[in-house]
Amino acid sequence: MQKLPLHWKIITGMVLGVLFGLLMSAFSGGKGFVIDWIAPFGTIFIRLLKLIAIPLIFVSLIKGISDLKDISSFKNIGIRTVILYISTTVVAIVIGLMLVNTLQPGTGMAEETIEELTRTYASDESIASNIHEAVEQESSPLNFLVDMVPDNIFAALGNNSLMLQVIFFSILFGICMLLIDPVKARPIALIIDGLNAVVLKMVDLIMWMAPFAVFALLAQIIVSSDNVEILEKLLYYGLTVVLGLILMLFFYLIILSLYAKKSPRWFLRGIVPAQLLAFSTSSSAATLPVTMERVTHHLGVDNEVSSFVLPVGATINMDGTSLYQAVAAVFIAQALHIPLEFSDQLTIVLTALLASIGSAAVPGAGMIMLVIVLESIGIPADKLAVGLALIFAIDRPLDMCRTVINITGDATVSVVVAKSLGKLHPTDQPKT
Repeated sequence: MQKLPLHWKIITGMVLGVLFGLLMSAFSGGKGFVIDWIAPFGTIFIRLLKLIAIPLIFVSLIKGISDLKDISSFKNIGIRTVILYISTTVVAIVIGLMLVNTLQPGTGMAEETIEELTRTYASDESIASNIHEAVEQESSPLNFLVDMVPDNIFAALGNNSLMLQVIFFSILFGICMLLIDPVKARPIALIIDGLNAVVLKMVDLIMWMAPFAVFALLAQIIVSSDNVEILEKLLYYGLTVVLGLILMLFFYLIILSLYAKKSPRWFLRGIVPAQLLAFSTSSSAATLPVTMERVTHHLGVDNEVSSFVLPVGATINMDGTSLYQAVAAVFIAQALHIPLEFSDQLTIVLTALLASIGSAAVPGAGMIMLVIVLESIGIPADKLAVGLALIFAIDRPLDMCRTVINITGDATVSVVVAKSLGKLHPTDQPKT
């Protein structure tokens, strides 16, 4: 195992986890054994990644901005990053809408299937919680701007769902370091450099257990997958989402080939360990430490670019999730026989874009975003729970898939921004 590249170790762990989960599902006490004795190791791994996510964002953003030495350099990186993130998100939403309107996976949904799903999931606490949280987030179209500004940075540092506030404070802190006397800023820069080195070493140590952790995570998912018949009935919807995600991946590879002059094989070989972890954890934030390491050391993106673009992207750039919003919203309308006008589809584009900016980079955030999108197109309140129930059965595997696209989009934008600034360095991608 020591000589294997990291991505092969993770793939091995995933395959063994699936096989072990299937084996345990065949025994009456197998599910309980996996939940009690195997799953905790996956939970520990995710907690460790989340543990260092905010410290990593905090120190890497400040270091990346303060190392620029020039506020104009920050403007160049920042403007390019925001424009590219918004553009790729809009492309993702449009791809989703085109597919769901063409394939129409929700048309002809049997009434008994809808009733069964409603009975199974409509009273689910997770669905009720998602609706309640989404309602709380909706106060004005610019609410995400208000939520971006913390009133207590220590409270934000202690809550992974407030990552956007940490990013705001870190960017402000880094900019102020550029604007003050360099002599006064030097001691702070030395501390930040030391903290950055420590956090990166923590990433190395945590990644040692990644293959074992994904084994535990996949085994838990397999033994927890109930109601296979309903999963089969929703396969058409799921395939529509997955097809859209695949098209989005091809879009990234085309951009990299045409603009950055990089081959798809080069890019995928460099980012695949982060993609596999994103698939296992369903969290862009938890995967962020690995994404930063792969993009910087294996794709050759300069640290001052990756340390800004990736933390920002983990929160505001959710191409996979936005594409899923478009497909899921129209699918639910089709299944419930609610007609959507062209203006409603434009509303989906705008709402999904704004919702993705303020959404937390954690598992399940997509469901909260979906409630916001559904309400924006006028889905009746009494139909919201039914709508979520329609897709709840296969949300977890789709969440895993769309998180892969989320972090792949972040990595793509990092490479493109670095190329535009002349900060994309040659690399032989050492196999570690």
